[in-house]
Amino acid sequence: MICFKNGQQIDSIPLLDRAFHYGDGCFSTARFHQQNFELKDLHWARLKLSAERLFLNVDFAVLDQTIELLNQLFSNLSGTLKIILSRGEGDRGYAMPDHPADVYVIFYPKETLDHQPEVISSGVLMQAIGLSMPNLVGLKTLNRLEQVMLKKEAQEHGWLEALVTDVQGAVVEGVSSNCFIRINDEWISPELRYNGVHGVMRAEILARMQQHHVPCISRFIDMDEIQHIQSLFFCNALSPMKAVQKFDTRTLDVQPCVELFQTLQLNQFN
Repeated sequence: MICFKNGQQIDSIPLLDRAFHYGDGCFSTARFHQQNFELKDLHWARLKLSAERLFLNVDFAVLDQTIELLNQLFSNLSGTLKIILSRGEGDRGYAMPDHPADVYVIFYPKETLDHQPEVISSGVLMQAIGLSMPNLVGLKTLNRLEQVMLKKEAQEHGWLEALVTDVQGAVVEGVSSNCFIRINDEWISPELRYNGVHGVMRAEILARMQQHHVPCISRFIDMDEIQHIQSLFFCNALSPMKAVQKFDTRTLDVQPCVELFQTLQLNQFN
């Protein structure tokens, strides 16, 4: 692991950083594969939107400079990149300090393979997530306590990913992924009006489905519809498809997921 703060390599983080005290900031996790920063434009767009919504004064040129530095340090840049925008150090209390945000870039070098659809077992978690403040819906803020609790429950079942509902009884997403669900031979992307993360891979898949004229609607999915799910897959920036074969006690049809993977060429990201 190698970490940079505002373009300078570091090995520690200040104790007064508001990211630590309040989760005051946002982040994005991306994949590098053989020098290729996958879905970079989507990551950049979401980070800029998040900075605007959170009133973070971010110098995005620092990000580009740090990425270029990583390219110089690694001859074959492959691995996971985590970008954290923190409001920086501040005095005690919630009031926002008036200074530029700090830009952290953490890189985990690892040889990455070409994307392939994964087949997993999954189910529905008992714990439900809440409704977000409207201005925060869709953002990847640094407060991920809900996901930490959900991950614990998923691990207890032995599930790599699991379907998550909210307190109103609507299907939202996975623990660390968005999801696409097939019901009555129709692909559905759960509407994320009140909570959930607007994932970059979800956005890319929706765009490719439109380009290839693959119908997909966005709507709320009630809990009573879960029993009618025919096919289901999870997606995030590190993995475009985790197709569910065993769902609780039922077996789902993986073939529509595999066919969609091939149609949308989800092994290719320029």
